[in-house]
Amino acid sequence: MSRLFALLSAWPLSLLHPLGSLLGWLAFLLSPTYRRRLVAHGRAAGLSAWRVAGAVAHAGKMVGELPLLWGRPRDRALGDAVQWVHPEVVTQALAEGRGLLLLTPHLGCFEITAQAYAERFGAQQPITALYRPAKQAWLAEMMKNARNRPGMLTSPATLGGVRQMLRALKSGQTVGLLPDQVPPEGMGVWAPFFGRSAYTMTMAAKLVAQTRCAVVLLRGERLGPLARWHRGCAYVVHAARVSPETEAVLASGDAAQSAAAINQLMESLIMQAPEQYLWGYNRYKGPRSDILTSATTAPGDKDRA
Repeated sequence: MSRLFALLSAWPLSLLHPLGSLLGWLAFLLSPTYRRRLVAHGRAAGLSAWRVAGAVAHAGKMVGELPLLWGRPRDRALGDAVQWVHPEVVTQALAEGRGLLLLTPHLGCFEITAQAYAERFGAQQPITALYRPAKQAWLAEMMKNARNRPGMLTSPATLGGVRQMLRALKSGQTVGLLPDQVPPEGMGVWAPFFGRSAYTMTMAAKLVAQTRCAVVLLRGERLGPLARWHRGCAYVVHAARVSPETEAVLASGDAAQSAAAINQLMESLIMQAPEQYLWGYNRYKGPRSDILTSATTAPGDKDRA
């Protein structure tokens, strides 16, 4: 598989995205469970049938572009492949001289956001991104190599990794999180997400409460062929500052309120490009047990997808 990834990493997006779209539709047609979940989650959020179909293709495109993003040589810059919208938001946050927390949902090309930040701002303030290592040895090694780049380090989702992120923020560095994934048991609370109860991580709010860091939302938009030709880039990274009122909620130490605030922030980002969100992800499942966490009581099965 590593050889296949290496081969595909040399392909252009004009080939990888159609291939990925095909894979997305194959997964949709061949897996009834995945199909039901994607359609149900998309419809519950008010998506039209057209946008649900778009989400099927974009989920595949996310997989198709990974060889290019992970296999990109360290000395090959993203350059004109990425454009920023409101990069001054990040510049202003960095100028405050405190740590910076970047929050990104599983929307569009979320892999590109950390790489784009590292390339543009990493020399000034490096980023540490939390990730969950893959179970397959070859994939875990590839992920580690791909995500450790100049101005960018990765932190595994372990107790040591969480401590690493806390140290980074306290020392005035940047940390990146995807807060819309189901955390391990004991590391979240149940909070509304598109009208349903979802087990939501409390880590982001705890980092804000303990470090008083600034919080910025990033969204990596994946462009289609016509938009790429028109704009001269493949991805657009959108940056937005979290309001002082919301930062205060996150820093309050109230787990329920801060989790609800996090979900509201993610909902607002997702609805800017809902067809690019991973609606097939089992967001409403119960948390898995983890050696790093203590047991907690979850709501009944009716709240689980």
